[in-house]
This record gives sequence, structure tokens and C-alpha cells, in this order.
Amino acid sequence: MVRERYSPIPSRSLASCPPCGLPETMVPPKVAIDSPAIEVMTDLRRIPAASIQSELTWAQANHAMILRGVRLLLVVAENGTVIGSVSAADLLGERPLQLATERQLNRDELTVRDLMVPADSADAIDLGDVLRSEVGHVVATLQRLGRQHLLVVDSDAAEGPMVRGIFSATQIARQLGVAVQTTEIARTFAQIETAMAG
Repeated sequence: MVRERYSPIPSRSLASCPPCGLPETMVPPKVAIDSPAIEVMTDLRRIPAASIQSELTWAQANHAMILRGVRLLLVVAENGTVIGSVSAADLLGERPLQLATERQLNRDELTVRDLMVPADSADAIDLGDVLRSEVGHVVATLQRLGRQHLLVVDSDAAEGPMVRGIFSATQIARQLGVAVQTTEIARTFAQIETAMAG
């Protein structure tokens, strides 16, 4: 049926083309501390959310983060509702070892539900407020909350309320031009402040 409806696109060998390279990877634009906050938000309408289900194991969550190249997964119920989040710090910090010891389990037997920050404890800000804010406001919010990540909620979306975006301290630092070589949150913020002062 496909062959009847569509004709193939002409092809040739790669060697018959002029020497081919690879395109430059898209780099997020540089920003200043007074740039619009939306410029440092990962927009989940443009970039698919990295998500995981709560019954999956510690090892599966860690593997999913590595595969996606992210440090935060949104935890979703079967119906697609966001019920929490789990970060690299949640997986690789002391908590998994403490829980495993308390429950007399192997760390690999812990589930995402055991380690996630549930929705009622997760910090989020409104998209409307983001649209009226600058990068500095986001940095100040992350610092006040002591978080590496912050969720953005769009309560007025046509499809119903949704997690619309994510702020990452590491991503903000990169876009500000700060070389971030550690995931330690205090050091990331110190690097941002040094860049702002310089």
C-alpha cells in the first residue's frame, strides 16, 4: 500500500556527495542575569519531558537518566499525571543507601516511589510569573529553595494544567557562560554569583 501511494525519494551513496561533516550541536543562547527568564527554561512543548513510572527500580531510573543525558526525571502515573520527580541527587546521594539499610534491601530493589520527591513536596512556579521575570529571579528562587531544579506549571493550558517547563541551575550557569564542572548545588550557585560580579 505504501509503494502504491508514495514514490521513493532518490538516493545516492554518501561517497558520491561532497565530503560531509556534522552540524554543530544546538547550543542554548548566552544570556545575562537580566535576560527574560523564559530564555533559560526547558520548554516541554519543544523538548519531550524525560519521565519514568514510580514502580520502576533505582537501577532503571539511573539507566534512564544516563540514556537521556538528564539529571531529573518527572515521575508519572499510568494516566500521565505528574506525581513527583526524581533527581540524580535523589538516586546517587546518601538516601538510597540509608533506605536500603533500613529495609534490609539491596539498593537496586528500591523503587522510584521510594526515592522521588512527591508532588505535594515538589516546588513549582507559575508560567505567568516566569513570563514576567528575569534570569536573576529564577536564580534567587532556586537558591532560596536550595534546589538544583524547579518545575514550571501552566495552569491555564487549553489541555488542562500541566508541567510546562523545567529550570536547571546547571543549564542556567552554562547559558550565563559559567563553566560548571560539578553537580554540587552550592558550588554551582557560587560560580553563578562570581560570573554576575565579574
